Amino acid sequence: MSAQATTTLATLEQAQELGLRPEEFDKIKSILGRTPNFTEMSIFSVMWSEHCSYKNSITWLKTLPKDGPHMLVKAGEENAGLVDIGDGLACAFKIESHNHPSALEPYQGAATGVGGINRDIFTMGARPIAQLNSLRFGSIELDRTKWLVKGVVKGIGDYGNAFGIPIVGGEVFFDECYNTNPLVNAFSAGIMKADGLISATSSGVGNPVYIVGSRTGKDGIHGAAFASKDITEDSANDLPAVQVGDPFQEKLLLEATLELGQTDAIVGMQDMGAAGITCSTSEMSAAGKHGMIIHLDKVPTRQENMKDWEILLSESQERMLIVVEKGKEHIVHEIYDKWDLSCEQIGEVTEGGQLKYYIHGVLVADVPADDLVLGGGAPIYEREYSEPAYYQEFKKFSIEQLEQPKDLVEVAKFLTTHPNIASKKWVYEQYDSMVGTINMGTNAPKDAGVVNVKGTNKALAMTVDCNARMVNADPEEGCAMAVAEAARNIVCSGGVPSAITNCLNFGNPYNPEVYWQFVGAIKGMSKACLKFKTPVTGGNVSFYNQTAIDGNEVPVFPTPTIGMLGIVEDKKHIMSLDFKGKSDLIYLLGESHNNISSSEYLASYHGIKASSTPPFDLDKEYYLQDLIKTLIRSNHIQSAHDVADGGLFITLLESAMPRGLGFDITTCGEIREDAFLFGESPSRVVVSVAEINEDEFLDTLKKSSVSFLLLGHVTRGDIRIDDASFGEVQEYKELFDNALAKHL
Repeated sequence: MSAQATTTLATLEQAQELGLRPEEFDKIKSILGRTPNFTEMSIFSVMWSEHCSYKNSITWLKTLPKDGPHMLVKAGEENAGLVDIGDGLACAFKIESHNHPSALEPYQGAATGVGGINRDIFTMGARPIAQLNSLRFGSIELDRTKWLVKGVVKGIGDYGNAFGIPIVGGEVFFDECYNTNPLVNAFSAGIMKADGLISATSSGVGNPVYIVGSRTGKDGIHGAAFASKDITEDSANDLPAVQVGDPFQEKLLLEATLELGQTDAIVGMQDMGAAGITCSTSEMSAAGKHGMIIHLDKVPTRQENMKDWEILLSESQERMLIVVEKGKEHIVHEIYDKWDLSCEQIGEVTEGGQLKYYIHGVLVADVPADDLVLGGGAPIYEREYSEPAYYQEFKKFSIEQLEQPKDLVEVAKFLTTHPNIASKKWVYEQYDSMVGTINMGTNAPKDAGVVNVKGTNKALAMTVDCNARMVNADPEEGCAMAVAEAARNIVCSGGVPSAITNCLNFGNPYNPEVYWQFVGAIKGMSKACLKFKTPVTGGNVSFYNQTAIDGNEVPVFPTPTIGMLGIVEDKKHIMSLDFKGKSDLIYLLGESHNNISSSEYLASYHGIKASSTPPFDLDKEYYLQDLIKTLIRSNHIQSAHDVADGGLFITLLESAMPRGLGFDITTCGEIREDAFLFGESPSRVVVSVAEINEDEFLDTLKKSSVSFLLLGHVTRGDIRIDDASFGEVQEYKELFDNALAKHL
């Protein structure tokens, strides 16, 4: 199909429309030694967008810990992090956002987010084995929110189910701060041979450059730039920036790519995600310190008469850029023909670092690869930041300001049916969790997703966690708590935390108060990751998550989603959260506080949003997790479940419901009953112990510095607290299972 050249000179006005600042336009002119044409300026605009360059975040991202004993690929080196899991195998894993596309077109926005994160994994030579997602929406009573939820969930389910990778966990949270701008964070993990990495680099002058997979269309053009600006009432005009996905095409691309990876024909490969051909050619060239000549008229297109910049910037899905060893082109053609996929040579690797893009013999762009990319010439900014006034105001809240409700049964049922706590059954039943026969958590619920590593005695544990309300209250403490919770979930499932990936969702970085939240979160993440020896393997920064209304910018809660990978060295150590039998003893490990700050109970039942975080001690958290590991490996406990959203009552309920059992407990007399039951003090785990194991269990506890309390015992199905009846567990289960569906 024919294509059209664009060589008109760019203007400052056009640059600003595409998200470039006047000083950045001047810098481009300085780099080129001339005024860029429109195509060249479009290239710079997407590559220098926050989404691609991390220009407003990289200074702080560099402070995160990246070294660890199992790291094979560190943050920023490849498409995803790579961790050695032993037995000659490695796990590639990553989390990314697709927030802005999902806000406009929830089905395709979410679907292509799933497709993109899986391509990052198999581009490296790993076969994806598991997915998770972290979703945030606005008030559930709004029609728009219901539309977004239904579209996003169906998009994730349809794409993931067709692609054939199980979804093994995730989280869903509702708050009015996400009314316009939902957060859709997708996590994927894959397995590969430890020495089988396919690198995202180019080398070898004269080696051919191929585009494989789907044809290129006009969907997703300027998507990277779109992801780096505010969502406003006019954002519907940006709908072409949303990509369209085809999971069946991606499945073919996966199999063809992994087959090619087994040959000696491949030099390097890069997924075409944000910024499309522009990003893949520039990043691969910069990494290999080479240039490329690319003939855009040779790119297979879906529409006639596409302009050069449209081809360059298209973010059409299910495409790869491959550099092939010269003389082995036939291998590539044979494999992709076999899988009925498009496979076209569009250029070659050249000496030097210039990228030259031609169309019908006309040179439409001539730009230096290194100046386009992060770590090269892309701008780096150190933004101003300042503590918001609310931070000190939130600290003024005290539990003494509230009287304890007379009817705690009413509170228990309120929280059980709250959308943030109730079962996400309506969501996960739309996902295929069993495809691939690898999920080990379907019939035995656990704090983390656990998947089998076939052919070994190992399993992988993985989770996504972030209590955004806590992070908003105190970014540093809240983010440290998010890392701790992720590690706690891994440990309670029988694993050992290995490494993290993160998806950092914040408002406008040019707002000093938003940037203060970002800096605080990075500091909290750093200290927690150092404590748990979980280096950061990479991830994603998503700024501009907010709503612009009448000139006022309202940012979402700062939401640094933590995706953590853990290793279960022996499958017999896998631990579930469900109570196993009547009369088993129930213990609470960790310290409770007379505190309800930032709890769902305080925010939703009492309607008080202004409070700080509950007390948190990293050392105590570490000792607690170490104790849990010991208890699991010594077979002293029957179940383990961390105390999180909804507090101790919800934790007990979630442990009771799977087998229809109940619990009879006594609260701590030193702490207000509502705080003990519904407060969300971190660093606590509920365990159940068979009576026959109690002596050995207590001996282990007494050797530890961790606080513990005998709560009571497991019952046949009734719930009693302080000798008062709270009803039957079956009643709560019906409420818990059906609450979310009633809202939607």
